[in-house]
Amino acid sequence: TASRAAARCPSSRTLSPQAPRAMAADPPKKDDKGEKGAKKKKGDPVDDLSPEDAKLKADLDLLAERALDADAGIQKLALESMINEIRSSTSSMTSVPKPLKFLRPHYGTLTAAFAASTNPANKTLMADVLSVLAMTMGAEGERESLKFKLLGSVDDIGTWGHEYVRNLSGEIAAEYELLTADKSAAVNADAGDAGALADVMRLIGQMVPFFIKHNSEPEAIDLLLEVESLHQIVAFVDEGNCARICLYLEQVARYVPDPEDKKVLTTAITCLRKAGKVTEAVRFALLLGDSEMVVEIIDSCEDASLRKQCAFLLSRQQLRPTLKDESLADICAGTLLSENYLNLARELDVVEPKLPEDIFKSYLDRKGALSNFDSARQNLSSTFVNAFVNAGFGADKLMLTEGNKWLYKNKEHGMISAAASLGVILLWDVDSGLTQIDKFLYSTDNYIKAGALLAVGLLNTGVRNECDPALALLAEYVESQNTTLKISAIFGLGMAYIGAEREEVLEMLLPLVADTDAPLDVACFAALALGLVFVGSCHEDICQSVMGALMERSQASLEAESVSRFLCVGVGLLYLGKQSAVDMTLELSKAIPGKLGEYCQRTLETCAFMGSGNVLRVQRLMGLAGEHPEPQPAGAEAAAEGAPAAAPAAGAAAAGAGAAAGAAAGAAAAAAAAAAKPEEALFDAQSVSTIGIALSAMGEELGAQMSNRTFGHMLQYGEPSVRRAVPLAVALLNISHPQQPAVDLLSKLSHDPDVMTATNSIIAMGLVGAGTNNSRVANALRALAGYYAKEPGLLFAVRISQGLLHAGKGLLGFNPYHSNRALFCPAAGAAIVVFLHLMLDFKGLVLGKHHYLLYVIIAAAAPRMLITVDEDLKPLPVSVRVGTAVDIVGLAGKPKGITGFQTHQTPVLLGHEDRAELATDEYLPLHSTLEGFVVLKKNPEYVPPSKDK
Repeated sequence: TASRAAARCPSSRTLSPQAPRAMAADPPKKDDKGEKGAKKKKGDPVDDLSPEDAKLKADLDLLAERALDADAGIQKLALESMINEIRSSTSSMTSVPKPLKFLRPHYGTLTAAFAASTNPANKTLMADVLSVLAMTMGAEGERESLKFKLLGSVDDIGTWGHEYVRNLSGEIAAEYELLTADKSAAVNADAGDAGALADVMRLIGQMVPFFIKHNSEPEAIDLLLEVESLHQIVAFVDEGNCARICLYLEQVARYVPDPEDKKVLTTAITCLRKAGKVTEAVRFALLLGDSEMVVEIIDSCEDASLRKQCAFLLSRQQLRPTLKDESLADICAGTLLSENYLNLARELDVVEPKLPEDIFKSYLDRKGALSNFDSARQNLSSTFVNAFVNAGFGADKLMLTEGNKWLYKNKEHGMISAAASLGVILLWDVDSGLTQIDKFLYSTDNYIKAGALLAVGLLNTGVRNECDPALALLAEYVESQNTTLKISAIFGLGMAYIGAEREEVLEMLLPLVADTDAPLDVACFAALALGLVFVGSCHEDICQSVMGALMERSQASLEAESVSRFLCVGVGLLYLGKQSAVDMTLELSKAIPGKLGEYCQRTLETCAFMGSGNVLRVQRLMGLAGEHPEPQPAGAEAAAEGAPAAAPAAGAAAAGAGAAAGAAAGAAAAAAAAAAKPEEALFDAQSVSTIGIALSAMGEELGAQMSNRTFGHMLQYGEPSVRRAVPLAVALLNISHPQQPAVDLLSKLSHDPDVMTATNSIIAMGLVGAGTNNSRVANALRALAGYYAKEPGLLFAVRISQGLLHAGKGLLGFNPYHSNRALFCPAAGAAIVVFLHLMLDFKGLVLGKHHYLLYVIIAAAAPRMLITVDEDLKPLPVSVRVGTAVDIVGLAGKPKGITGFQTHQTPVLLGHEDRAELATDEYLPLHSTLEGFVVLKKNPEYVPPSKDK
């Protein structure tokens, strides 16, 4: 429908039939207040006609009169003259053409004459004239322009002008809907079903080539979409218009319902393959989520360089299919990532390792309160900061020094995080990294050994090695009797093979989930690891096992432990971005009782619609987040006392939340709330709904802007649990993209009297600035470190955020979208989802003994670089222009894709909104999006500039 076309894409240009009518001037009106009022006012259009216009009006009036003549010859001559006048004036319409304006008064008489006419030839000519006049005179909703056109000639429709063809396309959309729904209301219903449709489709066959010829591809696509014949656009694709057509189809796919978007993307792939754009076709196939089509496109490509470029795209997407060309396996596995990442660091002169103190800059603090403060928690925070800041550089000044003294400055579970930080520091460099981690695997301290196991998993995150060292080293510890070693090995496997769908991991971990006698935390971590490895796979066996564990284990034991949330997250990750595929599991989750059941339902729903931009789902989640649960009656408190007591950790978290709320709303009320609702501090479905709004909207810019406005209302009127989740939701919409409004809002919320809200706001600031070194965020966090100097928990959150902000010394990005913010990486999305759920119980999990889960965010890390290589994959420095991306969807010609650019030599660093283009004609890129690794080949038509002798 026309309304659906308007909603489909903001750049849709389908013109409504009423638009030209609004442009037409109203006929002059006489004033009936006496003879004086009846005189023409000065400046009246009729009096102001030039001699040429007056002559034209007189001629057209005469032609209209002759068109009513009984003599067929005179009538035909008049109609032909009238057609010539109209055609000559409507070929380029910038205002209402004068012939149409002057013929307006004759529309009624010409319509009556048409009905009475018996001459077929003259009737056809008159129908053509009336069809054009109906643009401005036809009754609203009657589609008279189309009606007369179907009765007239359908040859060379473009001679009537662009506006006329656009007007017809709008009427055809409405007509087609009626022909396929309410056939009796169609203007061409008398022709029969098949005949009516055939007439309309014959007319479309004239209009589409006209649109394509005149660079109006969006109008052609909109028209074909309305009549469900989008496949016809393929016949008109060539090298000149392919990019514009496919760019528009990509945008359209974001705004159409679920079944249709796949048809749109499939059509785009067909267009690209016809034009020989293999890498773009692979990108669209990834957008479609069809890995089999990806393999088929790459295997059918004969150009080795193009296949290499496609392999780089698969590597960034963390997809490693089996390809016919075995030489591509190394590229897909990410073996070039570490080497080129370090080359970028050398180019930007940031190779020198940094100490946490270089980030904290506590020497600038006037009070010096932090300088002499040494504790296990501060050392632990320094461990995380050291790992994030030196991520992937293979060198630091704390962990990789002689004697490993820093390791022993942490205690118990802190040692796990300290040893695991080696995996982050040595990230992607599997061969040399394993050598440095290996010695810790033989430690007599189980905490250090557990950390080394996790380090092996983190080291392999995002890359693959043909020897599969992670599987070989971690498999034996999955069967360990020591729970700490077992959990670290399980989580390490999840990180090492995130998104890989490895059957070996499934065989090892699935029994641990299904075994109700296994410790709860082991089952939870096994479910989480399986969710990471099989993200977006909709794996039935894993789903049934996890849902069985949630139903078979006692509700009291599940709701007493905060790690139970990872059972829900694990099954949610299986459906990440799969939308309606989650429906059956969602129904099954309704059988899970209590707060954890609600938490599971919201987690499944929000994960399934991640990045979908589904407006109806966002509205539903807004409704759930906006609910105000009724307070429990006094009798419920007594019942709660008789229920099984929560674990000490849960009680402490609830007490902490009550104390924080008491500072703002009174200690007595807070204590009563904490006593009445002991579980809400652990599992709150409204928090998940709030984050879910951002998860759904994050893939679509307009939806993200509207969600940001909604979060402002939630902060004012929402429940405490909703307010606590809003900062995380804001961060999700701005990951590694520190826009000023988001930073200002989070900075304000970081001083909130509610401890959980302040904590989440601080962590959110780290996510917003992750890997950017943004000075505004850095200054805000440094100020917060002084402000919360005597609050260990909040200070720990500040330190984690400082580590995220300076991750990779400013060379990493954590946004799951890449390739010009069009492709969504499921592995990165899964890591972010786990990280956000972890933050929902910061006190119980991160400040407890599961802080090593913070390393999950590393799976979302990727270098924000552009590296150009030749066809032999050797670095090839060239000049590129880097500037802010400009939306060029629907624009004709070859518009500039960037603005405010600067010229640099590759390798270069790219921001979230930056786009690059080559500044030389000497080379041709094999991918339209210059991001990550781009293969260049020599331009055969390049002529070097002549040198002055």
